Amino acid sequence: MATDTLVRPTNTFKEDLRTGKIIENDVLSILKKKYDSAFIIGGYCKEYDIFIPEISEGYEVKQDYKSKYTNNLVIEVAMFGKPSALMTTKAHVWVIVTHDEYIFIKPDRIKDCIIQNALPQLQFTSRGDTSPKKAYLIDKDLLMRYAYEVLNKEEKQQ
Repeated sequence: MATDTLVRPTNTFKEDLRTGKIIENDVLSILKKKYDSAFIIGGYCKEYDIFIPEISEGYEVKQDYKSKYTNNLVIEVAMFGKPSALMTTKAHVWVIVTHDEYIFIKPDRIKDCIIQNALPQLQFTSRGDTSPKKAYLIDKDLLMRYAYEVLNKEEKQQ
């Protein structure tokens, strides 16, 4: 068998990182329409991905394209036995990017959604993860009711 026909495992971390950078730039272009000095934090920053000096707020960008098929958004709360994501965020706003929308939501509103709807916490290992995470699967339409802005991707491009 020739080496160019070998099936190689996909490096999901590198793919996810590349996709994440594209999505961050898309969100930045939306934010720059209102906040000219918004910028992407270079390198690794646990607190947030984009900072807006005018209002001194950080934005965390989360991508969930799988929700197109499941209509559920994954909201992580623990990984490697420690609080993470929603439980440790310092961001003022999360922008959850789906296949069709940009969902702008404050982390406290995500927590409100979980509590007010008595959503169960689940534990599972996602594609590309090396360890199980604790997370909530939240119906996309339910969570969008807690968002302060939802932009349709088609409308954004017009």
